[in-house]
Amino acid sequence: MEKKTLLERIYPFFIVDDLTASIDFYNQKLGFETDLLIPEEDPFFAIVSRDDVRILLKHITEDIRPVPNHTRHAWARWDAFILVSDPDALFAEFESRGLAFHEPLANTDDGLRAFELKDYDGYILCFGKPL
Repeated sequence: MEKKTLLERIYPFFIVDDLTASIDFYNQKLGFETDLLIPEEDPFFAIVSRDDVRILLKHITEDIRPVPNHTRHAWARWDAFILVSDPDALFAEFESRGLAFHEPLANTDDGLRAFELKDYDGYILCFGKPL
């Protein structure tokens, strides 16, 4: 039997309207850090991270705008699911920073303990874990 190569992680890649504002949202509101800016002067691309989660952000042109999933299909609203060890503690952390939630912390019909929020560009992030 052939040994398969291990897949390790996947990172969402979001097109953004304003790279600086998007980076600020992730860093200031969600506790991420900026790992990479390209180019360093007047960047159009960034990687932000927190723990083992990385999100790639790119501003292309004024004509190419973010297209979050919920703008195409209301029933497919998540743009990223982020598995967390303690959704309750993370919800409390984000709540203390004054974040508005798209969906509050709850046990969902999908069998998750989770909550949702929208980032600066309208992408919906679901933070949770299986029940």
